[in-house]
Amino acid sequence: MMPFSDDDLEYPINNIINTKISPMLAKDGGAIKLLKIKNGVVYIQLQGACVGCSSSGTTLKFVVEKNLKELIHPELEIKNIPLGFEDTIPND
Repeated sequence: MMPFSDDDLEYPINNIINTKISPMLAKDGGAIKLLKIKNGVVYIQLQGACVGCSSSGTTLKFVVEKNLKELIHPELEIKNIPLGFEDTIPND
C-alpha cells in the first residue's frame, strides 16, 4: 500500500524528473512531462527524440521507473502516455 497521497508525491516526483531525468534525456534530444499522479500511478509522457525511439521502453524502465522507485517508493507504477492519448488517463 502506498503510504503517500497523490498530492504528497507531486513535489518529489517533479523534483526528480526536473533535476535527474530531464537532463539525461535532453542530452539525446528527448524530454519528459509529468501528466498526472492518480492512486500511486505516475502518468508521464516521453517527448522529443524519445517519441518513436526504439530505446524508449528501456528509458522508461531503467531511467524513469528505476529513479522514481528507488528515490520515492518501490510500489510506484509508471505509465507512459503517448502523444495524442492524454484522454486515456483516468479522471477519478
